[in-house]
Amino acid sequence: MRRKPNFLLITTDQQRADHLGCYGNPQVRTPHLDGLAKRGTRFERMYVATGVCMANRASLMTGRMPSAHGTRCNGIPLARNATTFVDLLRDDGYWTGLVGKCHLQNMTDLPAEAPRHVIPDGLRAPTAVHADAVTARWSEGGYEQEMVSRWRTDPAHRVQTPYYGFDHVDLCTMHGDMVEGDYARWLREVAGDIDLLRGPANALADDRYPAPQAYRTRVPEHQYPSAWVGDQTLAFLDGAAQRGQPFFLHCSFADPHHPFTPPGRYWDMYDPEQMVLPRSFYQAADDSFAPVAALHRERANGVGRINSTVSFAAHEREAKAALALTYGMITMIDDVVGRILAQLERTGLDENTIVVFTSDHGDFMGDHGLLLKAALHYQSLVRVPFIWSDLGTPPSQVKVSSTPALASTIDISATILARAGLAPFYGMQGCDLQPVLTGEDHIGRSAVLVEEDGHAPTFGLKVPVRARTVVTDTHRLTTYDQAGWTEMYNLQSDPDELVNLINDPAHASVRATMFETMTRELMLADDRSPFPMGRA
Repeated sequence: MRRKPNFLLITTDQQRADHLGCYGNPQVRTPHLDGLAKRGTRFERMYVATGVCMANRASLMTGRMPSAHGTRCNGIPLARNATTFVDLLRDDGYWTGLVGKCHLQNMTDLPAEAPRHVIPDGLRAPTAVHADAVTARWSEGGYEQEMVSRWRTDPAHRVQTPYYGFDHVDLCTMHGDMVEGDYARWLREVAGDIDLLRGPANALADDRYPAPQAYRTRVPEHQYPSAWVGDQTLAFLDGAAQRGQPFFLHCSFADPHHPFTPPGRYWDMYDPEQMVLPRSFYQAADDSFAPVAALHRERANGVGRINSTVSFAAHEREAKAALALTYGMITMIDDVVGRILAQLERTGLDENTIVVFTSDHGDFMGDHGLLLKAALHYQSLVRVPFIWSDLGTPPSQVKVSSTPALASTIDISATILARAGLAPFYGMQGCDLQPVLTGEDHIGRSAVLVEEDGHAPTFGLKVPVRARTVVTDTHRLTTYDQAGWTEMYNLQSDPDELVNLINDPAHASVRATMFETMTRELMLADDRSPFPMGRA
């Protein structure tokens, strides 16, 4: 009988690839994750399926593009009848767990920012049952399990398992020091009235870090969400060691997402004055791509959405402060990862456990003068870290230490299943990356598709934008649903994406090839599920 490997999937929230030491960052301190990379394979060109949290997390779980699984943007929960790769592991006898952020369902009950379905004047609206393309899509209920209001008003509320394949769930929702769910329940037990402890109203005074959405939390390090995620992960691993059953655990941190609230020593671990911003930060706003220029105009006119979840133009001092605090959050996570790796070794689980590390998407963090995220597919947003480390394999026997092979978030689930000896379910779109890991394949995908449907208006528009991107070995092409908004960059000669080549006659043939590639990738992303019932 085959010995089933254990899997520990560690994810962060909103962390770009170059915010790790092993990806060439000389400032942020991440020794444990760097050590994990030395024991495994680091993918240099892992791209998200989409640049927003909820949709890409759904792609990670299903191995399917947003246009296929239906969670196109934040605000659309993953259908409860969606098959996840964790379901298949569970069916095969794995004990499955989630500790931390899930975000496959809505966390808030705020109304959608995107315009609702508009009924033309003079026409009668369809009934509520048939108002959507899928009859009564959410009528079966069960889509309020992560909602903050439910957790706050119902003391008995817990996530009902199995939850998208997870047998065990210790949930975090929201971000910064304002994390809710099981974490907030625990914090209330150990710290009393948490409404007097956390949030900007209770923050410690400190004007050294003047970034929007930044404040010095009173929550101590050992009670901060990242520490709690680590503690719950250790508890799960203790149980796994005793059960003698193969396990899959998703350890999911809610940082380094805004608001910027690293606790204790991590708050001022990095000096903003020493922070090095991306080269593109200093590109003249007037020379920027149209939507980027629009964000800079908004900020100059005093209407930039600096307290929102969407991107805004930042001043240099703000961007450096945000970067310093982000590094603090990342180093705290790295310290927690060190504790987790040590626990695997102490329990002997490291001999048969594969550790995978990635993030749900990136952050501009100064790129083109911006902070946070929006439907702009710069490398800072769509390229994320991805480390695959089979702890039972001695470093000297690792066949590929780093690879430039193109890969997508949807490939992670397919690779985990294949390593577990399991076939994918019908409709999975990801590729098994094991040939890359063994050195048989040095290329990976010929191209990567990135989809994005905005959930909120931005760029000075009254509606969210839609964007589609294709990335090849040499170029990135993005087109939008707004007339005249198209980009093409040579990533080899222009890695900072400063020179838009889309209208350069000298690159007309490359443009044509890229559009042809995008067309093919869009066709391949079409859903093949469900099974055909047979010939008519």
